[in-house]
Amino acid sequence: MRRSSALLLLALATTSLVACKPATPAADAAAAPEAADSPAPTAPAVAKPAPVATDPVASEPAPADTPAADTQASFSGYGDMKLGSTVEEAKAAWAGELNGKPMEGTTCYYLSPKWVKKPSDFGFMMEEGKFVRYDVGTDKEAAPGGGKVGMTVEALQKLYNNALESSPHKYVQGGSNLSIAASGVAPSKLVFETDAAGKVTAWRVGLTPQVDYVEGCS
Repeated sequence: MRRSSALLLLALATTSLVACKPATPAADAAAAPEAADSPAPTAPAVAKPAPVATDPVASEPAPADTPAADTQASFSGYGDMKLGSTVEEAKAAWAGELNGKPMEGTTCYYLSPKWVKKPSDFGFMMEEGKFVRYDVGTDKEAAPGGGKVGMTVEALQKLYNNALESSPHKYVQGGSNLSIAASGVAPSKLVFETDAAGKVTAWRVGLTPQVDYVEGCS
């Protein structure tokens, strides 16, 4: 009896120990790898701003009346010499030697650079104490717009977009005068003279009425 009681007590003690033992973390261990395998949340991709379209810069059109690169001639004068300036101002602007002087009793005459061999090749007309016109009779100079001695009437009209007004030459049979006004650029005009063959023999730029003097200062 005493032995049976002892066995019963031992069985009860073993059962109590089993019941009080803490549970193993099997479930937690199984859950841990699953959590580790889960991908970390990623930040949403930031969209790059679309490139802003810009209009190409339009190139500035070249002016239609650009003067020829090989000349100082313009509707306003020649180089720094301005039509309408006094004789003294014109000489100062030229800054070189000019030959010529008025004849007694006249107010119209020509001044020419010292390198001019023929007066008809190049000269500045002075009248009443002012620079009023310049004349060119050589192909070494280009007129405003590009016209030159030796060009044909057809080539000249094409160069000036058929804007040259034609009139018969006063002294040359079959010749003509082709002219164009400055149109607001200056109170001046360009006149080409042609021969009977239709080629330019001379041209001049000047103020009115002096630019229309067919005989110059004669």
